[in-house]
Amino acid sequence: MLREHADKFYFDHNCNCAEAVLRGADECYGMNLGAEEHKLLSAFGGGMGCGKACGAVCGALAVIGKMKVKTVAHEEEGFKELCAGFVAKAEEKLGSIECSDLVPRFKTEERRCAATVELVSDLLEEYLKEQGK
Repeated sequence: MLREHADKFYFDHNCNCAEAVLRGADECYGMNLGAEEHKLLSAFGGGMGCGKACGAVCGALAVIGKMKVKTVAHEEEGFKELCAGFVAKAEEKLGSIECSDLVPRFKTEERRCAATVELVSDLLEEYLKEQGK
């Protein structure tokens, strides 16, 4: 389900990978984010513009933060472990969370990085269910 929402934003709204995951989750889970909040993830596409941490993974972590953190992260018991757990699952599923490693394996000219967005969206949806979110 999240995959379809993320794909809609990735393809129909020309969002980058991070924006697509966040906006897809916002729509799918009713997070009630506004247009200004959606912009917060814009710099994370393309591995922060330099091939580092995958933007889709960053978008997923932002979703986890929005769902779990009440005021500040370090006051949420288990939050660090929750994030680390998602990153570990992403690394296991994708082989890396570095954009520069993922692009050669998943990016195509026709679909850009949609495969990565979809895999991360599926993983996030599964992870949230596992965590009871």
